[in-house]
Order: sequence, then structure tokens, then C-alpha cells
Amino acid sequence: MKTAVLTDSTAYIPSYMREQNNIHMVPLNVIFQNEAYREEIDIQAEDFYDMLHTQDELPKTSQPSTGLVTEKIEELARDFDAVVAIHLSSGISGTYQGTITAGNMVDDVEVHVFDSESSCFVQGFYVLEAAEMANNGATPQQILARLEEMKKSINAYFMVDDLTNLYKGGRLSGAQKIVGSLLQVKPVLHFVDKKIVPFEKIRTRKKALKRLLLLFEEDVDETDVVKATVIHGNCHEDAEGIKKELESRYPNTEVVISYFGPVIGTHVGEGAIGLGWYKK
Repeated sequence: MKTAVLTDSTAYIPSYMREQNNIHMVPLNVIFQNEAYREEIDIQAEDFYDMLHTQDELPKTSQPSTGLVTEKIEELARDFDAVVAIHLSSGISGTYQGTITAGNMVDDVEVHVFDSESSCFVQGFYVLEAAEMANNGATPQQILARLEEMKKSINAYFMVDDLTNLYKGGRLSGAQKIVGSLLQVKPVLHFVDKKIVPFEKIRTRKKALKRLLLLFEEDVDETDVVKATVIHGNCHEDAEGIKKELESRYPNTEVVISYFGPVIGTHVGEGAIGLGWYKK
């Protein structure tokens, strides 16, 4: 059985890496003043943050249309017997459910949809693992079993400079936003039951960044073989600092720097930093 791996743009896997690993992608959209841009195609992260500085209103985001996903699956059905689709958390986007709907509309191909319960390059971990297995002839069932196994050891936390964007975008409750504003905190957040919730409220950015490292330290032993990612919202220097710290202290940890692209960046805002990892 020949299996294709499909994901969405919020995994933020660079195009060269998608090509090398035979990964297929459908884009989400970011909308500035009624003009829609397909992220990773029409707009890149750098362009997005530049545009953000010139806009008075927060952009909107939208999931891929069912029609677009159906077309992509029909295209894959010409060359593949099955598709494993890996998407951002169903608790923050309808993309996962949209692919289930699209998959039911296409004959002659098995479509298996996996909820990463996360996003960004943490979602990308699942995608890259699935692609490696698919390229080596694994069945969809074998791939999905491995992804479920990975889910047990994946951790992800992120800090935002301001809760406003998450609040306005409906990804965090109003009460949580008000508390954060009053305390002037730099909240550390994570996914619970597929949704973004506060993990800890920390007073300063410096302390919040240290807390991310401490969370890693609490889970990882120096002998563990780990893949990690530092994800940043246009603050590459902070990301580099965390990467160097991890690599100097954990020789068996491979660290990749990634980014909050347009769609996720709309909600977490500039200056956000995330740290995700799993044990191989």
C-alpha cells in the first residue's frame, strides 16, 4: 500500500523539507482588510510581521475550504492508496473536521485524519515521523499507532507577550485575558483537551523564558534522545539563546528553530516563544 502524508500550513515545515520528505500541504489563510493570503504560499512569516506593523486592525484567519481539501485528496488518490492527514488541534480550528468531510467525498482512497492536539513545529514532529514511515512502506495503521505513541511523550509550552490577540481571536476566555492584563504577567500556556489554556502566570519575560527551560529540565534526562523545537514570533535572538542553552546541556537533544507563521502568529502575537519536545 502506498501512503501519502498530508498536513496543513500551520505545521510550518519549510518547503524544501516538505519536498525532501514527500509531504503534501494545504494552506490556511490570513486575511488583511478583506484580502486573503495563503500562508506559506502567498505570504511568509517575515512578510506577515512587517504587514502587522502597518495595520490598525488584527487580521483574521480561516481554515482551508472543504473544496480545496477535496481537490488535494483527489489529486493524491491518483498516485496513492491511502492518505494520512495530520492537522492542528481540532480545539482551535475546524481544519481537522474539514478534512474528515473532504475525505468522505473522495472514492478509491483511504483517508485517515489525525488530530495533533497542537500546532506549529510540534505538529510538524508528527508529520515528519509519519513521512519517514510512509516513505519506508509503513501502512496507515502502523503510522497512526506510532503517532499515538508519540503523543504520550510530546510536551509543548509557549509564552505570549500579550493575551489580547488570543482573546480577540476567541482562543482564550475573556476572564483569563482580564486577569492577565491586571497582573501584567507573561503567561505560559499549553494545550489541554485540544484547547489553549494558561499553565502558569509569570511576572516578567525573562522569568517566563527561564520557566520554559525548567519545564524541559523537569522532563528530560541528559541520557534521553530528544527532538526539540524552539518556536518564535519574530524574535529570533531569543530562540537562538534557548537553542544554545539546550544543546550545551543536553548532548542527545536535537533542536530545530521554527516560527509562529501568519495564522498562528495572528493569535499569539509578535514576541511569542514556544518550546516543544518529545523523546525518540
